[in-house]
Amino acid sequence: MPFSFCARTRTRTGVRAIALFLLSAWGTAHADYLWLEPAAGGGLQARSGSLEKPDAAFPALKQARAFQQDGKELETSAQAAGVAITAPAPGDVRYSAALSGEGKSITLYHARFGRAETKAVSDLELVPTELEGQVFKLVWKGQPVAASQVQVETAAGWRRVLKPGADGTVRMETPFPGLYVLEVTARVNGSVVVDGVKYEDVRHTATLSFEVPR
Repeated sequence: MPFSFCARTRTRTGVRAIALFLLSAWGTAHADYLWLEPAAGGGLQARSGSLEKPDAAFPALKQARAFQQDGKELETSAQAAGVAITAPAPGDVRYSAALSGEGKSITLYHARFGRAETKAVSDLELVPTELEGQVFKLVWKGQPVAASQVQVETAAGWRRVLKPGADGTVRMETPFPGLYVLEVTARVNGSVVVDGVKYEDVRHTATLSFEVPR
């Protein structure tokens, strides 16, 4: 595992308490994120910023890795505005990394491309409830939790804020072809150790991206 998470309690009850804190801490302000998208020459690329305003230069990240559901790592290569990922055709791809901020703050990014799998792998992940589905659940460390809201952006400039239903899932229509990015951000009641440094202000940002064919 690339990150060492230090929660206040390791009991099942404690995990649920952390999840509830995550839910109550999500704000409405839009923040930058990482996402995965198909690359022009094949494979995928990780980008930063937002679909509307991608960063011209990719940030300096800690412990970045691209991997499949079974944990197998994928080959990556740095580019000026992102990271190229050699991805096999079947299965979804994930990319995780950490970005330290001011003081003892850090953001842990969990990006996923594809809707071919219904099992979560990353600590925080949006997961389709069925293959290639339009209903999604949020999973925190293996436990489903209700998202307070999910931000959606598309390559066509379409934006939405999704609110959960009674069962905690969010439903999204896909009226336009092209790339869709779903994003959630949470602040964790706990600390994390990355590269031997302990951070007290910990945020997780998860994205799920996929393409709707024309």
